[in-house]
Amino acid sequence: MSEPNQEPQQPLVSLGFLDSGLLDLGLPEDLLDTVCQQVAAVSSLAELNAVRIKVSGKRSELLKARQALGSLEPEARRQAGKALNAVKAAVEELLATREAELAAAARAEKLVAERLDLTEVTEPLQHGYLHVITQTWQELEDVFVGMGYRVAEGPEIESDWYNFGVLNFPEGHPARDMYDTLYVDYGESGSTLLRTHTSPVQARVMENQEPPIYVVAPGRCFRQDTADATHMPVFHQIEGLVVDRHISLGNLAGTIQAFTVAYFGTSFTSRLRPSYFPFTEPSAEFDIQRPDGTWLELGGCGMVHPNVLTACGIDPEKWQGFAFGFGIDRLALIRFGINDLRELWTNDVRFLEQF
Repeated sequence: MSEPNQEPQQPLVSLGFLDSGLLDLGLPEDLLDTVCQQVAAVSSLAELNAVRIKVSGKRSELLKARQALGSLEPEARRQAGKALNAVKAAVEELLATREAELAAAARAEKLVAERLDLTEVTEPLQHGYLHVITQTWQELEDVFVGMGYRVAEGPEIESDWYNFGVLNFPEGHPARDMYDTLYVDYGESGSTLLRTHTSPVQARVMENQEPPIYVVAPGRCFRQDTADATHMPVFHQIEGLVVDRHISLGNLAGTIQAFTVAYFGTSFTSRLRPSYFPFTEPSAEFDIQRPDGTWLELGGCGMVHPNVLTACGIDPEKWQGFAFGFGIDRLALIRFGINDLRELWTNDVRFLEQF
């Protein structure tokens, strides 16, 4: 709003040219100066309206002067009327000018008060990090790629043939039981399922690639396990496959030991223990020995069963191979010293940002 104590505007009309007849109407000589000062002193439209009523309302001096015109002689009335109209016009112009100023000031003040701050305020950029499992997954891939393997992938929804049949699982094997495997309602009953391991990827590679074959197959797997500190119904696995000439169990043991040193360091070592798997013969479990001397089971391995090679179109008389597999999630627990597998799935930022 405009300041009330500003210099008064110069009157637009002076009474100096008026004859004494106008003065006889009762108007003071300094009328315009007085109005000008009053108009300049107001600071709001309400105050200006009060001044308007005072100088041109029903009880104003201008209205009284107009009423007094009838008492003058014709010639004096003509001169006085002309002067009165000029004064009235000057007063109205003073009021209109000041009203425009106050309205503009009020509008500007309202715009400032109601102004919306459209400045875009962005939070500081927060850099994300790879999940613990993803970190482990990528590191394992790097280790095996450095050893000459390539990475192979396959579908998570598989047929019973690729998940069991081609891998020498006999009919009635416990792994085929619905209490262990999650079957999908697609096709014939029991024909489609969520893969229980990434071994089907190995079978697909052997069907579509001539030996020699050196691949690893990381991926997500599914089993009807109850969630606890070491098991989850959804887990991650990485399996390796080698098919070449003159491959022996010694090559497998050397590969496992080379992986152990590359991933865990020279303070770790590995060993093989006899075991059984339908798709390998002979089969073994492999463990790693930690610096404190304790052993930890890591996964299973063995020489690829001749029936599996035959089912995939590879002559077992010419080619031999070995396979191995272990859980990515378990390796993540070992690497980062995590005690409970479920912590990896709670998505608690306070836990995950430590890694």
